[in-house]
Order: sequence, then structure tokens, then C-alpha cells
Amino acid sequence: MRFGVLGPLAVWTADGRAVRVPEAKVRALLGALVARAGEAVSVDRLVEDLWGDAPPGNPANSLQTKVSQLRRALELAEPGARDLLTYEPAGYRLRVDDLDATRFTELVARAGSVADPGEKAALLSDALALWRGPAFADVADADFARAPVTRLTEARLSALEDHALARLDLGEHTALADDLAELIDQHPLRERLRAAHLRALYRSGRQGEALDSYEDLRKRLADELGADPGPELVAVHRAILNHDPALAPAPRPRTNLPAPVGELIGRDADVQAVRAALTRDRLVTLTGPGGVGKTRLALAVAHELSYPDGVWLVELAAIRPSPDAASPAPAEAIAAALGMRDEGGRAREPVEHLTEALRGRELLLVLDNCEHVVESVAKLASVLLREVPGLRVLATSREPLAISGELAYAVAPLSVDDDAVRLFLARSGLTLDEDNAAAVAAICRGLDGIPLALELAAARVRAFGVHGLARRLGDRFHLLGGGGRDAPARQRTLRAAIDWSWDLLTDTERTVLRRIAWHADGCTADSAAAVTGMPDALDVIVRLVDRSFLVVVDDPDGTRYRLLESVAAYGLERLRAAGEADEVAARYSAYFTELAETAEVCGREQRAWLLRLEAESANLARAFDDAVERGDADTALRLVDALAWSWFLRGRHRVAHRFLEAALAVPGGSALARARVRAWLTGFAVLLEADRDVRQALDALDSPDDRAQMALFLSYVHVLLGDAATGAALLDGVEPDDDWNRALLLAARASVALLRSDLPAAERDALAAHELFAAHGDGWGRLRALESLAVLAQIRGDYPTAARLHRESTRIAEDLRLWNDVAYHLSGQGRVAMLTGDHATAVEFHHRAMRLAVEQSDTFGEECAEVGLALVARRTGRLDDAERHLLRWLDWNRSLGSAYGLSLLETELGFVAELRGDPAESAKWHRAALASAREAGDPRSVAFAVEGLAGACSIGGEPVRAARLLGAAAALRESVDAPLPSGERADVDRIEARLRSALGDRFAVEYTRAGDVDELTAVG
Repeated sequence: MRFGVLGPLAVWTADGRAVRVPEAKVRALLGALVARAGEAVSVDRLVEDLWGDAPPGNPANSLQTKVSQLRRALELAEPGARDLLTYEPAGYRLRVDDLDATRFTELVARAGSVADPGEKAALLSDALALWRGPAFADVADADFARAPVTRLTEARLSALEDHALARLDLGEHTALADDLAELIDQHPLRERLRAAHLRALYRSGRQGEALDSYEDLRKRLADELGADPGPELVAVHRAILNHDPALAPAPRPRTNLPAPVGELIGRDADVQAVRAALTRDRLVTLTGPGGVGKTRLALAVAHELSYPDGVWLVELAAIRPSPDAASPAPAEAIAAALGMRDEGGRAREPVEHLTEALRGRELLLVLDNCEHVVESVAKLASVLLREVPGLRVLATSREPLAISGELAYAVAPLSVDDDAVRLFLARSGLTLDEDNAAAVAAICRGLDGIPLALELAAARVRAFGVHGLARRLGDRFHLLGGGGRDAPARQRTLRAAIDWSWDLLTDTERTVLRRIAWHADGCTADSAAAVTGMPDALDVIVRLVDRSFLVVVDDPDGTRYRLLESVAAYGLERLRAAGEADEVAARYSAYFTELAETAEVCGREQRAWLLRLEAESANLARAFDDAVERGDADTALRLVDALAWSWFLRGRHRVAHRFLEAALAVPGGSALARARVRAWLTGFAVLLEADRDVRQALDALDSPDDRAQMALFLSYVHVLLGDAATGAALLDGVEPDDDWNRALLLAARASVALLRSDLPAAERDALAAHELFAAHGDGWGRLRALESLAVLAQIRGDYPTAARLHRESTRIAEDLRLWNDVAYHLSGQGRVAMLTGDHATAVEFHHRAMRLAVEQSDTFGEECAEVGLALVARRTGRLDDAERHLLRWLDWNRSLGSAYGLSLLETELGFVAELRGDPAESAKWHRAALASAREAGDPRSVAFAVEGLAGACSIGGEPVRAARLLGAAAALRESVDAPLPSGERADVDRIEARLRSALGDRFAVEYTRAGDVDELTAVG
């Protein structure tokens, strides 16, 4: 069982169900035991903890009763759990193996041991996410809780300070300046926290606020403690006054290039030549045999270059070869390297998505290992270079791409008399002398100066000595020397080196090496053990790393092991020659299918699992491809069924659609599995603008649980499109039997209620959903609930709360790397800034959201941001800009059938026409908006359109009708308890002032004669 003290006392079963612990004294007993976890607590101490100075008549018996009640509660939740609470001579002992406070402490300690600010911030974020409220919240006043509460509270504050410093190192000063304000108010005398806040304010261009904050602390210290600020804070204050350059944030280059791991030997002239070529030519392809060092040369060149939008490495080795020149895989690989997403919006192919996202950017793409997909890479590069003038491409391939404008640069082997010798000596640790010079020269000549072969040879010096290597090398090449001169370079040189090194391995090492070669993109220790069928594979892997067959890579989800490209290809040949390919492929598919099925992307482990699934995406794709190729429908269906929700969370709608369709194309599989996959496919198709029969997909599901799960998913899909009617209909009769799905149901209901202006229901369901999602530690779920609560606050004019909720949501989404949610909440902050009159800030937020949405190919986010820019433009008198922004999204909303979105666009266009003094055009748009609003079923949207129609009438010679329309709109808003807040009154106030001028005292009389909206809005 898991126990929680970082908030109200809590107990969860192993599968995450909350354990109900009834009655205050029983909870106090639980708190007293957990506070001393692992210790025996005497009866007298527990009696004092529970009853203090007023014990019951028979305290021992009373305590035994509470102990029995606690044991019963644990046992009811998890059979056998009563044994966690035992009695011994020294007293009662509760075995607590999993405590949130312990996990918090461990994560903070890990964060303290790492240097990378990104990793440190992520660990601290995970640690702070464990807090559900004040420590021991419901028993905090008890004597037994005071010491741990004090300790944990201080630890949390220290972690918050460490997190703030890590975020400063990451360049997040603008957001941090606002985020720390509330914490400063709660803890005004914490100097370390204040120092971080001062730095964040200064870096955000708010020097005056930073100086005011320092002065506030100085006065507080003097008044309350009779003390002065400490040296660190004084130093920060002085640096701010002097504009010390040391306070400026360190530049963070936009790149994913791996850090160099050693000196690049013998390539100085090549680096300079390729750099010069890239200044003249927009496509440079490094060609040459495998192992010659094309990748290392490309990376060395890339590290010396800088572009406004970054330098990005795209590794193509994991892509399976395809004869189809139109294969989307290279475009998808580039999108993944850039962190782009392919979700929603207009149905576009990956190449079109990528082209639109890159248009207007200046960057360098390093496309590594193109030879096995050369046709599709050539076609893609031709399109991108033509459509994106600011793009340059540095490719590595064994053959040129053969397209216009390409400069092919041949990478030659190292000089065997000079650079090859230097490389061999550097990697082997030898010093050249008279005794070994001839042997070293023979090795370098025998390996043709191929860097990979030289490094493999150097790794064996300790085992055989340089003279033994030279003798063996000669024998091996003589054995392979009978091949024709027209054989591939790898077979004439590099194959010899790998063959020779292969022979030096033990049988066990060879077995592991050839079996892990099946992985598409590296392996973990666990996957290596499973795929090789050898539980002790990790010990062998360590030896293979030492022998330079494997490269260690530290990914966000842990250590991974990758084979060099040539060694992986060699391993696959050996695997097939051994007759093990089918057996290994089966274990590979089984492991990655089970991995996908056990992934906990809902709950506390959500962030870690999303990162892991992302890291394993190439391996999961290969496992799926293997299943499809051998006609294993069951595995293919299981795999896509398991991955569908993670694709949805990460916005991989098009990828999901493609895999789901492919799985259904494989004959066979159970009817139940096919029905589930068909339901998933239906939802993703709807998101991609396809018209699908949702009800038919649900009716095909026999299991009530499956129908409920898919109904929730499909309902949420329609809510995303603003289709409240379908979303609500799909929720009818859905009664989940677990808290997480119940939370999702509540979140969906809240969204539906918002679309229908049922604000009390929306608030009730959103708050309940947030509580359940927070209890499960589900960040994505919290985002859904916070999204509704932020909109509610905005509707009610509570702009500080709306801004706070959008900021909180942005932090959560960034932590989970859910970039479409980040874009949405940046737009949300822009809306709030606009409504409070800060138009410059509103434009900045909407532009940030727009850039991010375009980068991610997030059409929904792009529309939200650009409509926000239109709203600001109209309110600042830039009517042409507003109209241009609005018109761009009309057809898109029509293609989605989004009446809700159309209503907003049409109403705004009507107001643009009114402000231009065109009553006919204004009335036309507002009548269209009214029809859309009625179709959407949203009273607030109807009221908005009616207010706009009043504006058209007010300039069209119908002041009486206009006054009545205003009254009708106000009444409609009052009917749903949503009167216009201050930030949204400008249009109504303008129209009302015009009408009062025209009608005088009669305005009030006509305003109250509003009457029926349908009659007032009828054409005539």
C-alpha cells in the first residue's frame, strides 16, 4: 500500500484506489503511526496522541478498538493489508514501504546530485507534484505531527527555491517572475527565495519592481527582526543597480545536437571546406563508405554554425527502407526531431505539415544516414528547399541525393600515414615508438584509414597487444581479400574489421550482440534481456560497451544502448544466418506490446511513461510492422489499442490514424479487439475532419466497460470540436466504476456545460474532476479541469483568477511536454490581458501561442491564437487586420461543422462592419452568427449575436429595435447567470451610448420592452 502525508492523510491500494479511513480518531491513529513509520509506538504514547489530557475510562481498550477499525479499513481495501499494523511488546508498528514524503526526499536528493538544469527542474517538478496540500493537513495540530510538519514544510520551501533557481538557469525568468509573487507574499522573509525573484524580475525587464521588492524585504527585516539583508541578497541588489552583465540569462542555443565526446582527429580541413560550402549552397551531402566518419564530420560542422531557428540533427537510421518515394517517414522524423506535432485540423500530409511549419524560419537540418531512404529524402529535400528559403540541409549518405542545387562532398578515409595513426594512438592509449611504429602503420594501412575500423581495433590493444593485432589483421584481410573490386566499400573494408572484431567475442557476447541488433533505435537493459531471452544480458552489454560495439546514451527515460549503424547491420546478418530472426522478432513484439499495455499514462507516472513511450517510438513501430508482416493480427491490434490514448494525449492524431488503419487491414484477430480499434479509429478520423458513424462504432462493442471508455473518448473528441450536442449524447448512460474515468466524465460534462452556458454545472463538475485527477496525480486531467475553470473565471470577470489558472496550466503542460495545451493557455493569458486593457501584452502572448502552434502543426491552437489577435486588433481600431485574421478561419470552421466557432467569427466580423459604419454588412454577419449560435445551443453566443445585431440597427436607422435587442440580450445573459463582465462591455456600452443619444429617456422604456428574441431578430 501507499501512504500519503503531503496533504491530508491518505492511503492508496497498489492499483491506486483510495482507502477510506473513517472517523477522526482512527485517522489520528493512522497519522501518529505514519509519522513514526517503521517504529514501534507504545500504547501510552498513542493514547496521549489521540486523547491528550482527557483519555477515556479504559484507554487501552479504546485504543484497541481504534486499531481494529484501522486494520478493518486496510483489509477491506486490500486483502492481507491488516498485517501491516502489528503489535509487539514495545507497542504498535505500521509497516510503511511506500510513503510520498520518502519519495519526495529521494527526488530532491537526486535533483541535488545532477548538474543539468533541465534534469534538475524535472526531478524537482516531480517531487513538488507529490504535494496535495499542507503536510499532515487534517492532523497538523496534533503533537505528533508538529515536528514532521515543520521539517517537511521547510523541505518543500527549499525544493521550491531550488526549482526556481533551476528554472532561472533554463531561461524561464519571465514566467518565474509571476509564479514566485504569490510565494513571496506567503514567505516574505526567505532571502534565498527573494534573491531568485529579484533575478527573475530583473531578467524580465522589471528592474523597478526588483528594487522595490528588495526595499520591501529590507524594511521587513528591520521592523520585524532588527536585521539587515544577508550578503547574497545585498550582492544581487548591487548587481541590479549596476546592471551587472552576470545577471543576464545564459544564452540557450536552439539545438538537439549531442555534445562532442572526444576530439575529431584529422578532419580540420574537411570541417572548414564543408562550412564554406554551406555558405554558398543550401544542400550539401557528405558521401562515402560506411564507417568513414560522415556523421562525426557533419556534427562537428553543425556545432560551429548558428542559425536564428536552430541547428537540428535528424537521425534516419531507425526508418525502415521503403521503395516508395512518397513515404512520409522522413518528414515525420524531422517533425519529431523538431518537437512538432501532427494533430487535428485540415487533412494534410506530413510533408505539407512540415513545409507549413518551417516556412519563414531560418535553420539547418542535419539529415543523418539517408542512403536506405534516399528516394523519399531526395523528394522531401527538394520540396522543403523550394518552399522554405531560410532552410539549409547538411546530409550524410553513401550516395548523393541527386537533386538540383546539391553539392556532394566526398569524405575520404583518413591518411594512413598521418591522421589514421593519430586516431589509432588516441583511442588505444599508445605512444608511438620505434618498437611499435611498424605494427601501428600496418594496422592503419590494413584498415584503409576507416575511422570506425580503427576504433574497433584500438579497443583490442589491451587484449592482444599491437603486434598481435597486426599479425591477426593481416590474416583476416587475406581471408576476405578475394572479393571483387566492384563490391560495396563496406564489404571490402569495414566488414573485414567487424568480422575480425566479432571473432574476438565470446559465444555469449555474439549471441547478445546479434539479438539486440533487432532493435530499431537502441535498447534498454530490460528490453535487451527480454529480446535476447537472457536475464543476465546487462552484464554482457557492459562488456560490449567496453569493446566499443555499443554506445551509451542518456535519455530522459534512462540509459539506452545503441549499436553503431554498421555494426547493427552486421548483427542482423549474423542473426539471420543463425536462424534466430523469427524467434527474436517474436520476443521483440511480445516485449514491446507488453510495455505498451503496462504503460501508465493515466495517473502519477504519466510524465515518466509519456517520455518512455516517446523514446521507444521507433521500437514500438518496428514491433507493429513485424506483427503486420507476419500476419499477427492479435499483436497488431493489442499494440495500437494500448498506444491509442498516449497518441491522443501527445496530439499524434495522424500517426494514430495511420497505425489503427493498418492494424485493421490485417485479417483475423478477435471481434472484440477489432471493435475497440475501430472505435479508436473513428475518434481520430473525426479529429482529422472525416465523417464517421460514431454510434455504429460504439454499438459494435459488446463489453459495457469498453462502451463506456470509448464513449468518453469519442465524447471528448466532439467537445474539442465544439459539438456539445453529440458530446452530451455520447455521455448519456455512461457510469464509470473507477475514479479516473469518473473524473474524465466530469471533465467532459463540464466542457459540455460551458458550451451550453450552464455555468453552475460546469463549475461543479470541473471542480470535482480536478479533485479526482489531482488525487490520481494526473497532469493531463488537471489541465482539462483547469481549462474549464479558467474560462468560467473569465466569463464572471474574475480576471486575476483566470490569469492564475492559465499560468498554472501552462506550467503543467510544459512539464508534460504537451505543447498544444501550452499554446492554448498562452492564448488564454493573452485573452485575459486583452480583457484587462493590456493590449501589448495580449499581442505578445497570442504571438507566442501562434509561433508554438505553427511549429507543432497544431491547427486548433493556431486558430485560437489568430482569433485572439483579431480580437485585439478590433478593440484597438485596426479593423482591416481584424477582418483578415477572422476571414482566414471561416472555411476551416465550416469544414469541421463547428457552429460554436463560426458564431464567434461571424459576430466579430459583424462588429467590424458596424465600426466601419456599414449597417447592411453588419446585420448580415450578425444574422449568420445568430443562426450558428442557435445551432450550437449556447445562450451566451446567442446573446453576443443579438448585441451585435443591436449595433447594426443602431447605425441603420432602427434605434427602437436596437434598444429592445440590447434588453433582450441582457435578459438572456441574466437567464444563465452570466451578465457581461467589465472587460467585455465595450461594445454594448458604445451601442447604448449611441442609442441614449438618439432616444433620450425613451431608451430605458424600450430597453425594458425587450420581448421575444425571435420576433426582434426576424427579418423585416
